Amino acid sequence: MQFTDFGKLDLARLPSPCYVVDEVAVERNLAILRQVADDSGARILSALKAFSMWRLAPLVGRYLDGTCASGLHEARLGHDYYDGELHVFSAGYNEADLRAILAIADHVVFNSCGQWHRFRELALEAQRERPQLRFGLRINPEHSEGDVPIYDPCAPGSRLGIPRSQIDAACLDGISGLHFHTLCEQDFPPLQRTLEAVETRFGDLLPQMEWVNFGGGHHITRPGYQLDQLVTCIRDFSRRHEVQVYLEPGEAVAIGTGVLVTEVLDLAWNTLDQAILDCSATCHMPDILEMPYRPQLAGAGLPGEYPHSYRLGGLTCLAGDVVGDYSFPQPVQVGQRLMFADMAHYTMVKTSTFNGTRLPAIVLWNSITDALEVVREFGYDDFRTRLS
Repeated sequence: MQFTDFGKLDLARLPSPCYVVDEVAVERNLAILRQVADDSGARILSALKAFSMWRLAPLVGRYLDGTCASGLHEARLGHDYYDGELHVFSAGYNEADLRAILAIADHVVFNSCGQWHRFRELALEAQRERPQLRFGLRINPEHSEGDVPIYDPCAPGSRLGIPRSQIDAACLDGISGLHFHTLCEQDFPPLQRTLEAVETRFGDLLPQMEWVNFGGGHHITRPGYQLDQLVTCIRDFSRRHEVQVYLEPGEAVAIGTGVLVTEVLDLAWNTLDQAILDCSATCHMPDILEMPYRPQLAGAGLPGEYPHSYRLGGLTCLAGDVVGDYSFPQPVQVGQRLMFADMAHYTMVKTSTFNGTRLPAIVLWNSITDALEVVREFGYDDFRTRLS
């Protein structure tokens, strides 16, 4: 992510900490996804697990074909606020949640033949009442493209998706589609290799299917992504197997669209200079600890790149609540505002209130008009009501 647009943002206008989402950048991504859908014939869904800022649901609905959800609450959000189709996948359903999902979803995908057999009659009863309802199985191509084990759905022993050896003809009664997901922040070649594995292992099942969902993890809106190759591949796959192809990108909807603004609370020293922020890695950007990775920071560089280096840490009691080490052209000051890049996706959806830490406000900004709206601020009640 570049700070070209966010360099114009006056950080003094903002509450701290806060997420700032540029609606212009979101629309830019959505337009790319729409073009891919139009050129390829695929139907593209927004993965709410990555970015579910429903304040922008009308904008998303103007470009995409619907949403995909990972459980009942995301499904309700998609149904209540977004237009288009609603697809749901969960690693496991309980009956009460599934009944509610069957009443609102268009596609429901099951993670095992056992779950499908257990709930098949319930599902088919719902389909008789809502004929547009379709059912699918998530398959595991046993082809790993992930670099980080925690984000690799096809790692050995993964609980996600059904290996070919576990599917027989009885599993397919009532099933009209297959879903797979192998990617994480990747471009076209890993998808191409995945499709080869899918066709090798599951090609005999494809003639029975109406649709195939290629899952998420596609970095379609990243500069340099191989859009022409993706379009050609989708067209060829759809024609070859006579199926409707779906994609459900999450990060591609929000990549490059948001920042996390924070304020320096304190400066200290212990072996190296430290700066304590009013945000938290563990509470507000947990992916930097889970991946792990070092987020880009506006105006800062690698340690030693500029004259003044600091370790930036959060305000919680967790010893590992550290964002990373950065250097600055000038000494950091208490009260200074800092801006971390690419904090719209897998951030707001993963926040926690560990230590009673305040959740960042949510701000919508227009990088063309400079209009700014504080959509939501959080306080004590948001912490208190989660606990009892």
